[in-house]
Amino acid sequence: MAMAADEIERLVMSALPDAQVTITDLAGDGDHYAAHIVSDAFVGKSRVQQHKLVYAALGERMGGELHALQLTTAVPT
Repeated sequence: MAMAADEIERLVMSALPDAQVTITDLAGDGDHYAAHIVSDAFVGKSRVQQHKLVYAALGERMGGELHALQLTTAVPT
């Protein structure tokens, strides 16, 4: 079962309300996405810690409904 891009955005926004989220469907199949997420919550955190925050927001869907996610994170400039 595929996952809609707006569902990914909703889950991330629920965990990181200030986030700016851009989702791109890489293969047109609803299983392979790229996500660029900018949030104040990432300030002072390593890239690994930033990604863990996003994966926590996605929960068990990552690896299930959501097969692949190319993730980039950043702090606001």
